[in-house]
Amino acid sequence: MRVLVTGGAGFIGSAFIRTTIAADESAEIVNLDKLTYAGNLENLAEIENHPRYRFVQGDICDAALLDGLFASSRFDAVVHFAAESHVDRSILSPDPVFETNLRGAFRLLEAARMHNVARFVHISTDEVYGSIDPPHEASENYPLRASSPYSASKAGSDLLALSYFTTYRLPVIVTRASNNYGPYQFPEKLIPLMISNALEDRRLPVYGDGMQVRDWLYVDDHCRAIREVLKKGREGEIYNIGGNCSLPNLEVIRRILEAAHKPESLLETVKDRPGHDRRYALSSAKLMAETGWKPLTGFDEGLARTIDWYRQNSGWVKRVKSGEYQNYYALNYGARGTV
Repeated sequence: MRVLVTGGAGFIGSAFIRTTIAADESAEIVNLDKLTYAGNLENLAEIENHPRYRFVQGDICDAALLDGLFASSRFDAVVHFAAESHVDRSILSPDPVFETNLRGAFRLLEAARMHNVARFVHISTDEVYGSIDPPHEASENYPLRASSPYSASKAGSDLLALSYFTTYRLPVIVTRASNNYGPYQFPEKLIPLMISNALEDRRLPVYGDGMQVRDWLYVDDHCRAIREVLKKGREGEIYNIGGNCSLPNLEVIRRILEAAHKPESLLETVKDRPGHDRRYALSSAKLMAETGWKPLTGFDEGLARTIDWYRQNSGWVKRVKSGEYQNYYALNYGARGTV
């Protein structure tokens, strides 16, 4: 199978490429990535010269580039990760989010339609469901209640992708995953930010009371789920992918400090972000029933692996946290102050 992976230099996309090359000897992967701030080819250094892997730098909003790439490569499938994916950044600057997540998805769907791609997997997020009161969990039919520019852009691109199935019969499948964590994650999301700050003995900024609940999914388990959907998923369907591990953010941070042997005095409460969803919760029953998939990595095990990776790869962390990252960190956290 010849697969186009968009955004394959990012955290989840690069994990998907590495694990798929290792798991499936029939997979040939072309990685299309614009290499924005979170795209890092170091994430793929171990397979950069693999005969079944090729990298192309480019923008999914570039229709001419996509047409040429699809025409020359004759892809069997597309797995679409490429997105501006951080809520805080979407609040500070919404423009790139809608350009990439909506216009980019449109251009990619059009290219797949024109070149008769046999399978299109659109990677989305549980954030499209918005905040969910306990004890409820979102099934795939749960209403969309996006709270941020990021989640709104993803909800819109989900609907756009599904419309291409309904209108054009493009074989689209949408997946919506809970919060991922693991090695190579850019240190702006909760777990890598807290790990990297803790290892550097820096303050750990906690939004509000820290009791926002998230479901945590180890990235390799997510990648296995996507491969199952590629093989067994039904066209025109949505599949939730959850980790069955719901924890308040403050509990996650305390576990990081304990595992990293750092004091809780590093915790620092800062003003909460606007529109911060209180609780995400997914049901993965449909995916498990249809494919047999289930998450295999417990949270404590996955967290220990992740902390060890960041500890052993301090050079990678230092490089990605230079330059633009410092500007973003000062803008997002510096203006909040402590409470």
